[in-house]
Formats: sequence, C-alpha cells, structure tokens
Amino acid sequence: MHVLLVEDHPDLAANLGDYLGAHGHSVDFAADGPSGLRLAQSQRFDAIVLDRLLPGLDGASICRRLRDGGATQVPILMLTALDTIDDRVEGLKVGADDYLVKPFAMAELLARLEALHRRAGNPSGRKGQQLTVADLSFNLDTLEAQRAGKALTLTPALRKLLELLMRETHRVVTREELEHKLWGKVPPEGDVLRAHMYALRVAVDKPFERKLLHTVHGSGYRLADFGDD
Repeated sequence: MHVLLVEDHPDLAANLGDYLGAHGHSVDFAADGPSGLRLAQSQRFDAIVLDRLLPGLDGASICRRLRDGGATQVPILMLTALDTIDDRVEGLKVGADDYLVKPFAMAELLARLEALHRRAGNPSGRKGQQLTVADLSFNLDTLEAQRAGKALTLTPALRKLLELLMRETHRVVTREELEHKLWGKVPPEGDVLRAHMYALRVAVDKPFERKLLHTVHGSGYRLADFGDD
C-alpha cells in the first residue's frame, strides 16, 4: 500500500513509518492539517492515516473536505486521543472508515489498514484511471505506460516521476517536488534526480520525433505537448 500519514507527533510518525515500511508499505508524511489536505488532494494513496488533532486544520475538517461531493473514496483511518462515543461517532460521520484510540498497538493499526484496503477493492478507489498526454498514456491500476502504442519499460522510481509530471502537465514541476516524490524530506547526496530524469527522457522521448519532456532551466521540468518544436 501507498499510505499517507498525517500526524504532528514526530516520534509516533517515525515509528509508524518504520513499522509500515518494514511490512512492505510506502509512506508519505505530513505534520499539519493544511499539508495533509494538499497531499491527499494532489496524490494517489491507497489509504490515509489521519490524526484527529492537528495544527492548522483538524482531522475531522480534513476528512469532511475529502469526502465532500465524493471527491475521494480512499479509506481513512482516524487516530485520536479522544475516547468518547460522541468523538467516535463524529469521526465516522465526517467520513472516516475506522477509528483507533491512542495508545494503540502497531500490529492492530496495520491489520485495520489492510482490512480497509481489502474492503475498498481497488487500492486507489479509481478503477481504470488513465493519464494521457498526447500519444503517451499511463494506466494507474496496471502501472503500464505506452507511447504511440509502444510499451515503455520503467522502474518504480520512473513511474512515480511520470505520474507526477502527467498529473501536473499544465505547469512546471520543480526539482524539489520531484525529489520529495522519490525520497521525501531527505534526498540523497549528489544530483541523483538528474540521472532519473535522463532515464525517463530516454524512455519517453528518445524513440519518437516529438519531445514531451521539457527542461525549464532554473525551475524544473514539464511534461506537455507543445506540438512540433
């Protein structure tokens, strides 16, 4: 699973991230309400672990905004130190799928997340979603990418970059955004991103006449169809 963890307690967030990672899941982090909401609205997750009490915007408000108008069906597990029936009912009313009271066992949280994921059926809740830019397509369920009907061979890192760039085709994506997508807040030393972007360019553009992946010097990259260059 690809999990979004919105938790302002750094030790708990680190422990949860380590535990989920050790069980084969990838985790993105947010330490406040506004950041958590932005990530949940802009990226694709299989599940969201959402603390009830957060700086900037509380978990109930985030959950309500995510559920308004059916914006997302991603399973949401809410964490809270509030242990009354009214608190639990309110959390479920705003759209949480499950509720776990602190302190809790890591194994229980993992079991509940995996159960929510199974019940959701489709990990993203968006069956058959496909991104398309010109003759380039990327199926988010099968993780298959094609250009002009030809299958592209991509590593997991390149798939992450391609998804972000295709979702944001209307704008330039900064190096910092791309690095955060791959490595979170601690990118590796050296310009490793440049090597990944070169590999992505070879896969997406090299065999074809029209270039889709553009370098915007001093800013970042944009994947878009500008016609004949």
